[in-house]
Amino acid sequence: MPCHPWMAMVILSFLLLLLMPLASAETWPFCGDSGDYELNSTYEANLLLLSSTLPNKAASSTTLFATDTVGNGPNTIFALALCRGDYNASACEGCLVNAFQDGQEHCPNNKDVTVYYNGNPCMLRFSNQKFLATTVNDKILVIANIEMPLNTSTRADSFRLLLVTLLNNTAQSAANSSRRFTTSRLDVSSFPTLYCLMQCTPDLTADDCAACFQPYSQLTLRYIDSRQGGQVLGTRCSMRYEIYPFFQGEPMLRTINLVSELPAINNTMPPVTVYPQLPAAQATIQEHQGTEILHDQAAKNRPEEDTLVWRLEDKSSEFTLFEFSEILHATRNFSKENLLGQGGFGPVYKGQLSDGMEIAVKRLASHSGQGFTEFKNEVELIAKLQHNNLVKLMGCCIQGEEKLLVYEYLPNKSLDFFIFDVSRTTLVDWNKRCVIIEGIAQGLLYLHKHSRLRIIHRDLKASNILLDQDMNPKISDFGLAKIFSSNDTQGSTKRVVGTYGYMAPEYASEGIYSIKSDVFSFGVLLLEILSGQRNSGFHKHEDFLNLLGYSWQLWEGGRFLELLEASIAKEIHAAEARRYINIALMCVQEHADDRPTMSNVVAMLNSEAVILPEPKHPAYFNLRVSKQGESGSVLCSHNDVTICSNNDVTITEEPDGR
Repeated sequence: MPCHPWMAMVILSFLLLLLMPLASAETWPFCGDSGDYELNSTYEANLLLLSSTLPNKAASSTTLFATDTVGNGPNTIFALALCRGDYNASACEGCLVNAFQDGQEHCPNNKDVTVYYNGNPCMLRFSNQKFLATTVNDKILVIANIEMPLNTSTRADSFRLLLVTLLNNTAQSAANSSRRFTTSRLDVSSFPTLYCLMQCTPDLTADDCAACFQPYSQLTLRYIDSRQGGQVLGTRCSMRYEIYPFFQGEPMLRTINLVSELPAINNTMPPVTVYPQLPAAQATIQEHQGTEILHDQAAKNRPEEDTLVWRLEDKSSEFTLFEFSEILHATRNFSKENLLGQGGFGPVYKGQLSDGMEIAVKRLASHSGQGFTEFKNEVELIAKLQHNNLVKLMGCCIQGEEKLLVYEYLPNKSLDFFIFDVSRTTLVDWNKRCVIIEGIAQGLLYLHKHSRLRIIHRDLKASNILLDQDMNPKISDFGLAKIFSSNDTQGSTKRVVGTYGYMAPEYASEGIYSIKSDVFSFGVLLLEILSGQRNSGFHKHEDFLNLLGYSWQLWEGGRFLELLEASIAKEIHAAEARRYINIALMCVQEHADDRPTMSNVVAMLNSEAVILPEPKHPAYFNLRVSKQGESGSVLCSHNDVTICSNNDVTITEEPDGR
């Protein structure tokens, strides 16, 4: 009997079956057999160049997909990067930045590496093999959830039929879509609602995409077999299904079957009806029902979540454990009208409690790279902090798969909303900026010195500075913060976290963090407030990639006033401008020991009598960017460190202890 081509592909390429709870794994790397490259070799230099450009190239694409070829001869590297279709550009770029790091960490010096993640937020492969010339879907990985929803063979057979129906309909829709991406939902009475996501690389034709998906139904029935969830991942196409809504937004495809019991699997499949996305009003009701189904199926928390709930219930009355139904009502069932923004943690919604109090709710996304560890870190940490310049965490909600943080609502959004938009810069005059700068400094001083814990924030940036109704600043987002004892001065980690453009050099290159890491971030932020320009992706002066280098050039040339944003340039006295720029440049000096503490910074901000020393050159000040036309990519280097990104990309870490 002849073997179908796709089956031969599966037999040759199928690599591994993982049977585990889907939340228990993070990174799934594959190390190829093409050999290793030598340190400081041309291949390594090409890989560094690729890692600095490909994430942004994919994130800048409307399909979140990119391929690239770097180098010549035996040092040529072929690469492919794809992000899940419901991701935004920032989250996509951050995921791919992590993928390069994870690939090199798990497969050191390997020339052929493939990286998958739990939930498939992004996929990366780079190799010295010419795999881009083929559409073969290799490195196939099957992941099955160990939990079984059905306990009788009849219902299991019916469930298989439902699942195959959903997979076939979703695969057809994805193959025929321009982005080769579809999300779907199947509703059947007496069965859990099924949610599915399928995606091909957008360079495949519709026929190639359909052929790529063809073996996935049989792989699912053979290895995942009636389980509550599972994934099949490959370099050219991927599939995931769950009994809860794990993707962002409304499903693109709706399949509704009103049959309460389905016949055995060898019988004829009952008819199904495929609908386009439902109208908004009806979709809201269906989403509420889907949420209830989610909690019926997964209402019991995991042991570590139960432990956290127990600790939180012992806190003061100022911290509230909210019921999920209360949050649903407050946010109008997480309506689009209440959506405030989207971050790496997940979406943020405005809400109003029954007593009229306005709140902001951060909802942990199912694909979030931050996950429960950072959720727990933020809850346990910020609930203990009390300061006017720190955002107030009112409480949280932990129910099944739902993890929510409830904050005070701050009506004026975040600092980046004002200082980087020329249409809004006049709303923050120099007096307001002085208050904002002072408030941020006081908040950091509290974290470093005056709170009950010594805390390193590690992700201080303009978008994490929220503004209240009077434009007073409040530092937010403590998911990446680290706690020190009073005797500790620094710590280290193997996985760097934070945002490119704000990270201190010793942290970015060696993983060493301290209070001076936050001081560096504060200095970058201060220069941004003064100039109205982002440090990351700064292109005002053709010789410099970042704001630090440009500021240093103006300082050395005595032209520091040229740094000031136009709307405040006429309001600030030259001597005052010089003092603020001097303080900022002291904070971003290359060596941590040369930087002041936040105690020193506050003193310098509050007293003109304090004599300020001349700053030494900042970190990354000599980064150069090639002119357009010289190269299709940008390589930025400083000593042995490569730090280059044109966007505000936050990267996160796995737990490494506290």
